[in-house]
Amino acid sequence: MSSILVIEDSLHTRRSIREILEREGYTVSEAEDGLKGLQLATTETPDCILLDLVIPDLDGLKILEGLRELKSGIPVIVITAHIQKAIRQRCLDLGAAAFINKPPNEDELTYAVRKVLGVNKKL
Repeated sequence: MSSILVIEDSLHTRRSIREILEREGYTVSEAEDGLKGLQLATTETPDCILLDLVIPDLDGLKILEGLRELKSGIPVIVITAHIQKAIRQRCLDLGAAAFINKPPNEDELTYAVRKVLGVNKKL
């Protein structure tokens, strides 16, 4: 099954996302800050990244910039509580594949992950 990297500073949100994705059969790794997240993204090369924008060390936009510079090709789903239109557009310009509002609900999360991974499985 596919591997997912969750880059999120909230332990509660990471645990919630992990539980949902593991029930779906995904392998999940976690990073609580941007530096660790970018490092894991380059060393583990996950199939998908779930990325919060407001995190310590490197924010989500910097991570998207770093991934773009590396030409990683890993699909990124941005998970955030609030997003301004200009920030949303910047994320898209940097390669974000999808957006999910916080807190993510199970159906929305699994649908977005399946969509970016090209998995055709009914909810």
